[in-house]
Formats: sequence, C-alpha cells, structure tokens
Amino acid sequence: MPKSYYADNITLNLFLRNITFVPPVQVYLALMLASPSPSGGGTEVAGHGYGRQIVTMGAPVNGACSNTADIVFPVDVVADWTTVVAFALYDAASGGNLLYYANLSTSRYVAVGDMIKFPASQLVATET
Repeated sequence: MPKSYYADNITLNLFLRNITFVPPVQVYLALMLASPSPSGGGTEVAGHGYGRQIVTMGAPVNGACSNTADIVFPVDVVADWTTVVAFALYDAASGGNLLYYANLSTSRYVAVGDMIKFPASQLVATET
C-alpha cells in the first residue's frame, strides 16, 4: 500500500533526524471516488450517510501490518455513492492527513442498499 509524502516525511524525520512524532489516537478508512497520490488529493465519497470508519491495525511483522477486525461502512439508504475506485487511511475522522492509500483491485459501484466491508486482514500496510 503506497504511503503519502506526509507519512514519508514523518518516517525520515523520526529515524534520520531524531524528530519526535505523536501518532494519531485513531486511524480512519476513507472510500475514494478518485485516487489520491502521495501528495494527497483524490475525491472522497461524501453525504448520504457516509463517514470514515475507524481502523485498528495489528502489530507489524516483517514490515507489514493489517486490520485486526472487519471494517463495515453504513448501508447507504438515500442515494448511490457512485463508483468507489480506491481507499485511503487518514489520521482524522474528517480532513486530516493522508497516511496510506491504494486502488481497489476492482472498482465498485455503490448503490442504495449496498454494504461495503473490508474483512479482517484485508488491508495491509507495508514498509518493504
């Protein structure tokens, strides 16, 4: 899973410049209609009951860690969210800083009544 420049800079500052960092209390998963890049951007789903979901990651092993529980977005009951093409991890429930991101293996059209679920261990962040 690619990392943002924001996260790259934290890593470099922490290990090579001895500049401390206070990690976020929570990490949030966002659904994206347009993919972000290392510098940010992209277009996040908005409205119709959508909200970022809290992600809990397990301890890293060999440079990778994954979500420890299923991540379930609320079922949309108002209007279609259209086509989700990517996901992103942020350090805040809204706004905040992009940490990691990736395209979905297959884009998904989210219609009224659809549920989006990321099973445990499906999201894998790597440092290798």
